[in-house]
Amino acid sequence: MSADLESLKQWIGRTETAIDYVTVPAVDRLSATLDRDDAFPKMGDPLPIGWHAILFPRIVRHSQIGPDGHPQRGDFLPPVPLPRRMFAGKRTTFIAPLLVGDEVQRESMIQNVTIKDGRSGRMVFVTVKTDIKSPRGIAISEEQDIVYRGEPDKNAPPPAAQPAPGRAVWQHQVTPDPVMLFRYSALTFNGHRIHYDKPYVTGTEGYPDLIMNGGLTTLLTYELARTHGTTPIKFMSSRNVRALFVNRTITFCGEPSIDNKTAKLWAQDDSGAVALTAEAEFV
Repeated sequence: MSADLESLKQWIGRTETAIDYVTVPAVDRLSATLDRDDAFPKMGDPLPIGWHAILFPRIVRHSQIGPDGHPQRGDFLPPVPLPRRMFAGKRTTFIAPLLVGDEVQRESMIQNVTIKDGRSGRMVFVTVKTDIKSPRGIAISEEQDIVYRGEPDKNAPPPAAQPAPGRAVWQHQVTPDPVMLFRYSALTFNGHRIHYDKPYVTGTEGYPDLIMNGGLTTLLTYELARTHGTTPIKFMSSRNVRALFVNRTITFCGEPSIDNKTAKLWAQDDSGAVALTAEAEFV
C-alpha cells in the first residue's frame, strides 16, 4: 500500500483545461437553492463572491462513474486506492469579478500529493491549483484540497470537538434537508452518493445520515462574510474538519477584526462542535 501511495506523486504537475459559462439560469437556481430573494439576474451583473463554485463540474460519461458516484479515478485526479473521498478545504484569491454572460476558462494543475497518518488511519491529500479567467483576464486563483481515507475503525472513539476560534458577532443558522442537498448536487452536477443515497451512505460508508456537501458549507460561510462584511472579500481560506448531516441545524459564525479588514469564520453543528474554520480578508 505504501509503495502504491508513493507512486501517486507521479500525478504532480498534471494539467487540465475547461471552458464554462456564467449563465442567467444557473445564477438564478443557486439563489433559489440558498433561499435568497434576489432580483432575477441580468447579463453583465457581477457574480457574487464564492458563487464560482457552480462552475466547471467534472463531467464524464455515465459508464465512467465509480461506485461512490464520482468519476472513476485516474483521469486527471490520481487513482488513490482509498475508498472515502471528501472535500477538505480551499484557499481562494479574488482578483477581478466574473460577470453573468461571461465565457470563462479554467486551468488546473495537480500541485501536490501528500500522504499522512492520522487518528483515523492513512490519508492522502491531493491539492489542485486552479486559475479561472474571464474575457478580461484572470479573475480567481484557488487551491483546493481533496482528502482520501480508508474505512473507519468502528471501535475508535469520535474525535474531540474543536473549540470555537472566536466570539460570534455574526450568526446565521441553516438546517439543510435532503432537498437542499439534492438541488445543490444537481446544480453542480455532483453525483457523490453520500449527499442523496441514504442506504449507501449509512450501509457502505458507515455514516449516520446524508452528509452535507462540503462545498455548500463553504459557500454558506462565504454568504455570512459577504452579508456582514463592510467591503468585498478579496481572499478566503477554509478547512473542513468535521462532517455535517441533514436535518441538523448548522450555525455559521463570524468575528470581524476591529478594523473590519479580516474576519474569523466557522460553522458548528447542533452539538456546538466546530465543523469548518475559515479566515476572510476584505478589500
